[in-house]
Amino acid sequence: MNMLADRGLTAVPGIRVGHASDPEGLTGCTVVLCERGAVAGVDQRGGAPGTRETDLLRPMHLVQQVHAVLLAGGSAFGLAAADGVVRYLEERGSGFDARVATVPIVPAAILFDLDLGSSAARPDAAMGLAACQAASDGPVAEGNVGAGTGATAGKILGTARATKSGLGSAAVDLGGGLVVGALVAANPFGDVVDPHSGAILAGTRQLRSDAFADTLETMRGMLGKAALQFASHTVIGVVATNGRLTKEEVNKVAQMAQDGIARAVRPAHTLFDGDTLFALSTGKKRADVNLIGAYAAEVVAQAIVRAVKAAHGAGGLPAWRDLQAHG
Repeated sequence: MNMLADRGLTAVPGIRVGHASDPEGLTGCTVVLCERGAVAGVDQRGGAPGTRETDLLRPMHLVQQVHAVLLAGGSAFGLAAADGVVRYLEERGSGFDARVATVPIVPAAILFDLDLGSSAARPDAAMGLAACQAASDGPVAEGNVGAGTGATAGKILGTARATKSGLGSAAVDLGGGLVVGALVAANPFGDVVDPHSGAILAGTRQLRSDAFADTLETMRGMLGKAALQFASHTVIGVVATNGRLTKEEVNKVAQMAQDGIARAVRPAHTLFDGDTLFALSTGKKRADVNLIGAYAAEVVAQAIVRAVKAAHGAGGLPAWRDLQAHG
């Protein structure tokens, strides 16, 4: 397996990625542009989603292609950033031909970051437009950028005991020019773990030290004491391939890609998370959906790990690199 970690999602031909970040308010948005159109699907798990234009991605619906996907912080307020993406695409004539107008199709998903930085700082249309204007097919910036600017991991003891997370991206060359990539903003309720060893990389820290508390063990210790009540969290992302897939197949890829979240987040897909992954097919290379889906899960897990390792401390929270430096 040839990992294309230095490129990330933009290793997939036809994809450009742009970020807009507010490092003071600790929020932002990330746009994945596929202006020529890409067959798209979605899989949403967990109990607290915030999304736009997801129903049309399912089989048996008219629209077959999208022209961008937006990932944003700001909770439900952040969905407004998609308006800026729509404006950018409309000005360039990219969209669904509705005869009387060309309508850009821009699905979106948000994560909850209002409890870090300023709750009044939210991605808006101007920020969505700025992300488009900054988009390129170069290596994807990672860490505290775009939708990962205010991301954190492990909040069962409150945000003050969480670890700073961020945005990560990874890709793999399957041979013959066939590529699968992922871009993920990791903001889970649970801990981010090494998929191979199970070791916690970022998550809930103990009340009196920076040692990890282990969210699963902490949950078990709360049994019978009080109902778990938490604000929304979420892992959101995009997987893409230049393989040729039908709408049904690309939805299957999105479904299989969720296994990557389950490998790198513990616990995953809780009622407190709104885990949502989009899948895009941009090319015409012959591809087996099972192969694409299997490696989509792999690159999602890798992107989540990269998200926490690329992040740096912010909002009073340490990141993985800070905890490593202090032993």
